[in-house]
Parts: sequence; structure tokens; C-alpha cells
Amino acid sequence: MNTQNNKMNLLGSVPVPRALLSMGLPTMAGMLINALYSLADTYFVGGLGTVQMAAVTVAYPLGQIVVGLGLLFGNGAAAYLSRLLGQDNRKTANAVASTALYSSIGIGAIAILLSLFFLQPILRQFGALADIMPYALSYSRIYITFSIFNVFNVAMNNIVSSEGAARTAMLALMSGAVLNVILDPIFIYTLGLGVSGAAIATALSQMVSSAIYITYILRKKSVFTFHIRECRFSGDILSEILKIGVPTLLFQLLTSISIAMINDAAKEYGGSALAAMGPVTKILSMGTLIVYGFLKGFQPIAGYSYGAKKYERLLEAIRTATLWSTIFCIIFGLATAIFSGPIMTQFTSGDAQMIQTGQRALQINGLSFMLFGVYTVYSFLFLVMGKAREGCLLGACRQGICFLPAILLLPHILGLNGVILAQPVADVLSFVITIIMAVRLHRELNAARNRKPLTEHDSNRQP
Repeated sequence: MNTQNNKMNLLGSVPVPRALLSMGLPTMAGMLINALYSLADTYFVGGLGTVQMAAVTVAYPLGQIVVGLGLLFGNGAAAYLSRLLGQDNRKTANAVASTALYSSIGIGAIAILLSLFFLQPILRQFGALADIMPYALSYSRIYITFSIFNVFNVAMNNIVSSEGAARTAMLALMSGAVLNVILDPIFIYTLGLGVSGAAIATALSQMVSSAIYITYILRKKSVFTFHIRECRFSGDILSEILKIGVPTLLFQLLTSISIAMINDAAKEYGGSALAAMGPVTKILSMGTLIVYGFLKGFQPIAGYSYGAKKYERLLEAIRTATLWSTIFCIIFGLATAIFSGPIMTQFTSGDAQMIQTGQRALQINGLSFMLFGVYTVYSFLFLVMGKAREGCLLGACRQGICFLPAILLLPHILGLNGVILAQPVADVLSFVITIIMAVRLHRELNAARNRKPLTEHDSNRQP
């Protein structure tokens, strides 16, 4: 009980900067390590050759689509759970946590079976050329089958983060990530399993992360209970989960589709151009995951403060999260742009075209990444406040509303440079839309903060 009280104190009373650091840094560190082991797959597979690198590149978006089902229920529940904790409604919170967890597992299993059944046409649509397909199939069959553990991990990561248990989320992510980095060279090279070895290493790592979350549940460390009998598929609970979960799934689907569309457009310029998109995507994903990880600490604080009507605390959390995430994005974006050449040489044994294409893409995308922090803070904020329509609109901008026209038009006008410029153009347009929506939101929050209840003393002064 004392541990649970400490978590609530962290959400509602501890000074905002300290609370953000306490909750954001562990999750950010876990996300960083998680991104590194995704990057490790790319790095170690790169030693096998350009074709193998391209195979892992085209398989990546499919795995992200499946994982999106964990986000559908996990992130949808997390936003609602934060508000319920702010309202001290533990009974409903337990029902929401249980419903979200078991639903994600069931829906995830169905999606995996369908993906495996249609695997070859899906990979072909995602950019797998004839010489790439055998390797893509070998990797994907293992990677997708065992991604059920990743669905569970993603759902639990969001639920656990919503209660302020950032260290547990970090431990689960880091344990799997470190193990994957160790196992990758063993399975790929020592045992001679090639791309299949990379998939096996990832699967075992995800299983370890799942074991940590299961231990956390069984030892009753969570604020929530997770019993099948507590699942409630009522309209009220499902609507609250899905009104945030569906936009989150949409964002994940759009991200996966955007990666697939970049791969499909790049393949028109050869296998080297396609292979270059793999490291570029993973490196930029590392930056986005770090921001997401930090803002996982912001999300429950914002949701709790909004639910408890602590508007001053909410506004302080927004200011601090925006400032810190923007500083990181500027540093990361500049470093990626400046060191783009040395970075790309680490992922190939000497493919000059792959290096040149990847270097140019990292330079341009690194500069536009500096806008990502502001965009993400408000994408998270609208959803955690329960403003699904605004959150869905903003979240769909970067990888959908603004990106799709760019990737469909620019390659026809600028060729390969158009493929590279599509995401930066979408980043700039999304940033402008974010500023417009943020101004309106702050007017609303400032009005709510200034709307103070009438006290008895004030009442006596009324004429």
C-alpha cells in the first residue's frame, strides 16, 4: 500500500520537474535500449549483405502493425487509467486494466495468424523484390509468430507507465534489449543462422521482457489487479479505451504504412537505395522512441492533473515537457545530420550508393526532426485529456494527412530526392498545424484555471 501511495504522490504532488524526471527518464532509458536492439538487428544483419539488409527493412513495418494492437488497448487504457487514478476510482481502473490486457492478447493472436497466412503478398506490397523475398520470409515467419509477446509487452508497458511504475517498464525493456544485443551475433554468425538467427534472438528477448511483467503482476506490485473475471466489455469502458486506442492504432498503422511506402518508392532506384532506408528508419526511430519514452512520464502526470482539475500543475507539465523534449530533438537532429556519413558506413561493407543515399536522407530528416518534440507533446496531450477528435487529427498529420500527398507527389517531381524529402515536408506542415491547435487548447486551459469556485465569503459579498 505504501508503494501505491508513493505512486499517487508522484503523479499529483511531487514538483513537476522532479516527477517528470522520476517517471520519464527510466522509461526513456528503456525505450532507448529497446531502439538500440532494433538497430542491433539492422547492424548485425548488415554484415550479411545488402539483400539481407533489405529483407529486414521490408519486414519491419509488418511487425509494427501487429504491435499496434498492443497500443490499441494499452495506450487507450493508459490515458483513461491516469484520469481514473486522479478521480480515485480504483474499481473501474482494475476493470479497465484487465479488459485492455486480455483483449490485446486475443486480438493480437488473430492478427498474427492472418499475417502469416498472407505473408508473401504482404511482403511483396511492402517492397520485397524477387531476390529479397526468400530472406524476408525466413525472417518474418519467426519475427511475426513470436510478436505476440511484444503485443503483451507494449500493452503492459503503457498500463504500468500509467500508474507511475516507470522503473518496472524500464527494467522489462532493457532486459530484453541487452539480451538481444548479446544473442544477435551468436545466432546470426556463430550458429550460422543468418537472418533467421536475428529473428530468433528478437523472439527470445521479447519473451524475457514478458516474464518480467508477469512477475510484476504475480507479486502484486501493481496498483491494478489483472484478473480475467474483472474484464468488463461494457460500452462505457470500451468506448473510453477505444476513443483513445483507435487513434493510437491509426498512428501506428500510418507509421508502418509510411515506412512501407518509402521502401516501395525507394526500390524503384535499386536494392541499395531500398537497403539505405533501413538504417535511416531505425536511427530516426531511435530518436522518436526516446521522445516517446520521456513523454510516457508526462502522460500520466498530465492525465492525473487534468482528472483532478489541477490546471496549474498541468500547464507547468506541458511547458516543461515541451522545453525538454525540444532541446533533445535539436541535439539529436543536429548530431544525426552532422555525423550522417560515419553513421551510414557502419551498416554496409562498402556499398557506395547505399552510403550516399542514407547520408543524404539522414541529413535532411535530422534537421526536420528538431520539430518533433513540440508535435509529440500535444499529440499525447489531446489524447490523455480524452479529446479523441483533436488527438486523432493531430496524430494523423505527420504520417498521414501531410505525409501521403508528399510521398505520392514528390518522387514523381524530384526522383529519389523526393522520396527523401517526403517526411521532412510532412514534419514542417505538422508542426504548423500543432502550433495552431496548441494556441486554442491553451486558451481553454487558462480559462478553466481562472474559473474559480465561489466561496462562502464571496457569496456574502453578493448584493
